[in-house]
Amino acid sequence: MAQQLLGIDIGGTGIKGAPVDVERGTLAADRYRLLTPQPATPEAVAKTVGQVVDHFQLDGRVGGAFPAVIQHGIALTAANVDKRWIGTDVRATLEQATSRPFTVINDADAAGVAEMEFGAGKHRMGVVIMVTLGTGIGTAVFVDGKLVPNTELGHIEVGGRDAETRASEKVREDNLLSWKKWGGRVNTYLQKLEALLNPELIIVGGGISKKPEKFFGYLDSRAELVAAKLRNEAGIIGAAVAAEHEEE
Repeated sequence: MAQQLLGIDIGGTGIKGAPVDVERGTLAADRYRLLTPQPATPEAVAKTVGQVVDHFQLDGRVGGAFPAVIQHGIALTAANVDKRWIGTDVRATLEQATSRPFTVINDADAAGVAEMEFGAGKHRMGVVIMVTLGTGIGTAVFVDGKLVPNTELGHIEVGGRDAETRASEKVREDNLLSWKKWGGRVNTYLQKLEALLNPELIIVGGGISKKPEKFFGYLDSRAELVAAKLRNEAGIIGAAVAAEHEEE
């Protein structure tokens, strides 16, 4: 039987998990999702993660995708979760709550790992950037298939403003922007990324990757531009793959 590891994607609105077949990069059972507690304090989130872990009764290491810069298991930032996470040992907190060994990785990095192993970036060398458009803008950068962890390129300055305050999917929804207007903003952002890093491939992920026909026509990229294949399952799959890598 193929190895299964539990992957959990911890987000600002939901905490979802599933067992992952880490050889195929597919979910081995339906996702189980609970609402992220508000406020999303370390104690409250850890308790909810424990409920997701208990739901599947799967032994072994767990992978967690978390919305923060993560170094040696510790959160250095906090996006869409309580600021009390900053400086907290996320790995130790989740291990204590679940009695399981945990691997913790930045959420955009997790999505990128999944796409590079099983999706749009498979077998691609050179510089590849995964951009997730959602509540904010997340990025994952790979050089010859190897992750450069914790890039926060959604916060580069475009037109005097933080890029994600102009071009995230949430901004499009909140401001009722047309696809053309929003596509123009995303295009400006991607061109800035290209000028800085000269990628060969840009993978566009997040929930919006289900609708590339709505806005890809407004993007003018020197790099090859593709929609993510794993969509909203990427975080769960990438977290489980990261856990597998740490086991190895």
